[in-house]
Amino acid sequence: MTEGIVLRGVGGFYRVLLDDGRTVECRPRGRLRKDGITLLAGDRVAVELLPDGTGTIEAVAPRRTELRRPAVANVDQVVVVMALAAPPPNFLLLDRLLAVAEFEGLEPVLCWTKADLCSQEAAEEITRPYRDAGYPIILTSVVTGQGIADLREALRNHISTFAGPSGTGKSSLLNALDPSLNRQTGEISRKLGRGRHTTRVVELLPVPGGGLVADTPGFSQLDVTSIPKAELGRCMREFLRFLDECRFPGCLHRAEPGCAVRAAVEAGGIHPRRYHHYLELLQEIEEWEARRYS
Repeated sequence: MTEGIVLRGVGGFYRVLLDDGRTVECRPRGRLRKDGITLLAGDRVAVELLPDGTGTIEAVAPRRTELRRPAVANVDQVVVVMALAAPPPNFLLLDRLLAVAEFEGLEPVLCWTKADLCSQEAAEEITRPYRDAGYPIILTSVVTGQGIADLREALRNHISTFAGPSGTGKSSLLNALDPSLNRQTGEISRKLGRGRHTTRVVELLPVPGGGLVADTPGFSQLDVTSIPKAELGRCMREFLRFLDECRFPGCLHRAEPGCAVRAAVEAGGIHPRRYHHYLELLQEIEEWEARRYS
């Protein structure tokens, strides 16, 4: 018996990376299917190797984390990928992804692509609110190679997922990290100003130097309705040091008197755009809750 991690599952067959570095095709033991256990990419499994070089998955370890959309297990880090230009940053989507990552207990790393298309001054202006909020920032370019080594180091010893809109260069980043991956990339649609999705199946990809990356379709569409409205403020990293200073417990930081978060926005301690996006997400959660309980 040996152990490994599920890289991908298609049609009842699972590709498993064993701890000794070998990759084997496996099928789950019948009792796992009988018990209703659905295997996900990222699951730690026990494998019985067979004489023909394949294997049988005998057991699944408890999951540390589980994302539902996309379905992937044991991710501990989210690399949020956003282009500095072509297409321009979608800041509301970025703040949505960061809030969901925080709520799920996943460490966000903010990777900005296409640095070769943006001046240093413009890049600094775009990224400053997130740097000030305390997020790790990596500026990258697959054209010049800028930041690729930094990104590879950030992925080491983690199971990470890439998240972000299409057209920002997620597949190109994976190719830059390991050219042998030869991931399909999509051109930007000139008519729509956004990219075409090129990823179809959830798959964990080994990264040279250590670490696994889940190239996961659909993560960019995650909504915030799973976050209770009272917890949303804790999902905005720069809000945290002000929350205990609000006059009233349960402050939603919208119109309550004595709100330390609103005071910090007015004093320049919180970027106004981040705060306005918080209000938009809060309204979205409240509207969803109203429909749910009506």
